[in-house]
Amino acid sequence: MKKLNYEISEFSSLRDKPKDIYFKGDLSLLGKRKVSIVGTRHPISYTKQFCLNLGNALKKRGVCVVSGGAMGVDALAHKSSFPNTIGVMANSLDILYPKVNYSLLKDMQNKSLLLSEYEECTPATRYSFVLRNRLVVSLGEVLVVAEADLNSGSMRSMEIAKKYGKKIYVFPHRLNDSPGTNKILKDGDATAIYDIDSFADMFGKVSKVKDEILEFCTLNNSLQDALEKYGDKIYTYELEGKIAIKDMKIFVL
Repeated sequence: MKKLNYEISEFSSLRDKPKDIYFKGDLSLLGKRKVSIVGTRHPISYTKQFCLNLGNALKKRGVCVVSGGAMGVDALAHKSSFPNTIGVMANSLDILYPKVNYSLLKDMQNKSLLLSEYEECTPATRYSFVLRNRLVVSLGEVLVVAEADLNSGSMRSMEIAKKYGKKIYVFPHRLNDSPGTNKILKDGDATAIYDIDSFADMFGKVSKVKDEILEFCTLNNSLQDALEKYGDKIYTYELEGKIAIKDMKIFVL
């Protein structure tokens, strides 16, 4: 891990600015347009699918997704936008936590970007998660709260966003599925995302560059045929969230 030798502009308005920022990965991602996505560690299936769709839509438009590296919504946001994603950690970067996300965080420190305000050998604490949220919110132009209970860290992130004038978006949920986001929507503190592409279009446009592998997989969803033609590149595309593999078939995302 290295210490950043300049101040991140998005943190300049914070009243409790971090003293130092440490990083691992690609600092060029800080120069991209960014959207922050947060939510519960135990999302329902509906939320999981929309998180994957949203992260992938933003990635296609060259937009960087920011989240907190936790399990659940955070992990889905990072995976679906990989490698176009930034993780802000509640511990030092020599510790890959939570363990359930070890492989994801390892890939992110090599091909994406991990940030932390903590020096080596600093474990996560309950308070450090709260502090981490202000950095996640600050980095994004807007905040998306995918799903949340009323008394949750995601709701604290929403309060931070309101404090600093960040616009808040939520997925529209059934009445009892996400009481936190339903409340802020009812109170007029958030805008619902009814169309993923329309939302993502506010931050960028889809590249017109053709992708030979994706075109092949669209026309022929056989995993065996794709592996014979493109080899391990197929699994790289799966890791980057461009495709999903199930029952020996490929689905373009």
